[in-house]
Amino acid sequence: MMPRYRVTLTALERQELEAMSKTGKTNARRFLYARALLLCDAGPQGTAWTVAATAEAMGVTTRTIEHLKKRFVEDGLSAALERKERESPRDVIFDGAFEARLIALACSDAPEGRRRWTVRLLAEKAVELQLAPTVSHMTVQRLLKKRT
Repeated sequence: MMPRYRVTLTALERQELEAMSKTGKTNARRFLYARALLLCDAGPQGTAWTVAATAEAMGVTTRTIEHLKKRFVEDGLSAALERKERESPRDVIFDGAFEARLIALACSDAPEGRRRWTVRLLAEKAVELQLAPTVSHMTVQRLLKKRT
């Protein structure tokens, strides 16, 4: 079966990847990807390992190697080694005003029949008071922990 994406490194790319994998100044993911690309190189200087053999040697899945090869072939070396940027920024639902109202709610008296507020009760009350459309109890916990 022919590989979907054929990695063929130029001499300069090969030299750059070898330098990256030999110095101790490269983070783990870049090091792993650099070594995997060197193993997958089907050029004149490369060893052209199979995807399965490369994945086993590097301790990752074959899917990881396929995605790496695809990024290299379609977008180039730098794109293969770097994490892709988010196309759209995350929506910030909980701003400072929400945090202030949540803290004020947590500092208020506990509901009838309760000794104190729990994070689950605070989350339910925040939705009930329409401070936010939805809120997780873990979000409430993180916001309160950040402010204490």
